[in-house]
Amino acid sequence: MALANFFDKAALAASEVLQGFNHGSFSELLARQKVAVAFDATAAGSFEGLTTLDLSANLLARLYPSVALVPLQGGLDDVAARLAAICRAINPAIEITSSMTKASACIAVGDRRPRGRALMVFVGSDRWAVRVSAKRPVGLGVEKGNPFGAAAAACFGAANVFRSLFRNQLLRGGLDRGFTLSLLDYLPNAKAPANPALPSRLNIGAAHLVGLGAIGNGFVWTLARIEGLSGSLNAIDHERIDLTNLQRYLLATQADVDLPKVDVVARELAKSELSVDPHHGRWSDYLRNRTDWRFERVAVALDSAADRIAVQAALPKWTCNAWTQPGDLGVSRHAFLGDHACLACLYLPSGVVPNDDELVARAINMPESVREIRDFLHLNTPVGEGFVRRMATAMGVPPEPLLAFAEKPLRTFYAEAVCGGLLLKLGARGEKAATRAPLAFQSALAGVLLAAEFIADVASLKSPPPPTVTRINLLRPLGKYLTAAEAKRSSGPCICQDPDYISAYKSKYTANQA
Repeated sequence: MALANFFDKAALAASEVLQGFNHGSFSELLARQKVAVAFDATAAGSFEGLTTLDLSANLLARLYPSVALVPLQGGLDDVAARLAAICRAINPAIEITSSMTKASACIAVGDRRPRGRALMVFVGSDRWAVRVSAKRPVGLGVEKGNPFGAAAAACFGAANVFRSLFRNQLLRGGLDRGFTLSLLDYLPNAKAPANPALPSRLNIGAAHLVGLGAIGNGFVWTLARIEGLSGSLNAIDHERIDLTNLQRYLLATQADVDLPKVDVVARELAKSELSVDPHHGRWSDYLRNRTDWRFERVAVALDSAADRIAVQAALPKWTCNAWTQPGDLGVSRHAFLGDHACLACLYLPSGVVPNDDELVARAINMPESVREIRDFLHLNTPVGEGFVRRMATAMGVPPEPLLAFAEKPLRTFYAEAVCGGLLLKLGARGEKAATRAPLAFQSALAGVLLAAEFIADVASLKSPPPPTVTRINLLRPLGKYLTAAEAKRSSGPCICQDPDYISAYKSKYTANQA
């Protein structure tokens, strides 16, 4: 048994949400835990049950060094082997057992109650609805081809396991006692949750996914499990898979390190009826190579406010957007006209925004070296041993673990050492806010919600359109009010209030409909 080789990034994510975090104590606690996934023939024999099991194994393997995959009936060894293969592709050193003995917490899927003293989180689903209970099994739907409630169930299950193990370090981090939630109406415990069947055939047209990071991975993982889905998806991202990405990228395994993200996405969707057009570049690069700037439907899974505003500035007809942050995760849906906020409205800065050189300078505790850092970032040249030793001194860590970065550009150091969690492990000083990383179940649920919004719009399942923003905090029990309207920005003009942009939008899509 061993922690994954990307564990420092997992620790970095945990440090953002756990009070009194200590890297050593965190790793020691995880080494003492065994988390179980228990399932019966009902779960193993249903589309929704297998969807929840697959994603549960995927999520748990990205954090825990020991997992129990527990069949509750005979004849289920093939399913256990399937889940074990998912875990080992992510962390080859993971310990996998088939017994509830010594399990600390258990995600239970199906109709049977596992035996044992572990804390039980019962999860299930029915089409769009996710069900969670702390007391009893909650059942599974029988429809094939709708993964939304089932995927969300795995995310809520993993979140409750995390909250149970780290309850002493989470503010108001109790467990979910029980709820049903539809990913169409987001009304917890509604008497009649919105839950229509998906059409047996569904064409997404010529759609776009911008950003193939953790949220984009969750989006694609979900889409790949929808039966009868056709059309074309333009997948746009300029980066490659880094080892640290395995901490929360649902599609990434050890074999994918250094592959372009667009290639991993294309592989995941290869068995579907979707046509995938991978574009290894930024959104701006993609626009330069197009002659037609009409975008019917764009899903946005980007990291920065500036990148989101750039997508909105290209005037898609309709966008959905997802995010994660320490306090919550969420999804928003946007038309450009009307009274509700466009995507840019949500992300226009309200004050001075620091430049990249200033962010890096703060993260490495060298604010006096902004000019030098600016040159390194611009020229993309190796920083040299002298600069690495100065960084180590500024951050209060020994230089030896960092000297390997002397022959690499500063952006590589920032990505691998700062954002990858190495400096946290070494106990470095610096600005923690510059290194935020979500937990795997947070990013996964954000991706699932983004996919749900996208498909609901394709299938015209939301009429009238819902309020703009839905927020969920997976580090606390589910709230009562998850969705709210967002009006257009009033503190300063946005492009959705600019006559020229409004005219261009109307001309673009009026011409498209003619």
